[in-house]
Amino acid sequence: MGGEQPQVDINPNDLSMFAALVQIDQNHVVGFWLLYAIVVITSIVVYNLGFARKLPILKSAVVYIALLVGCIPITIFAIGMPVVESLLVAAAVLGLYRFRLAKHKKEKEQTEAEG
Repeated sequence: MGGEQPQVDINPNDLSMFAALVQIDQNHVVGFWLLYAIVVITSIVVYNLGFARKLPILKSAVVYIALLVGCIPITIFAIGMPVVESLLVAAAVLGLYRFRLAKHKKEKEQTEAEG
């Protein structure tokens, strides 16, 4: 009953691309926290591109704390499923949408200014 932790064998073929990238099968703790950081960063990007509104500082803090806590189970899923990859696709789609929306608004303002 010493301080030994049970050995967990992870098949590298069962990992998602980003879980394999952070080598979670070789160093579980560091790999998990690196994957968690990637999930949090991509989640923040997706939130800001698609859902963020101007909020007071305290409400914003609550939203980001909830996001940090909610990313823990998502990271567990991200070990075997393409969660980060999906978040990157969502960020790309939302970024493209934001770009096109800004471009459309700029063109509309120019046509109104000319006419």
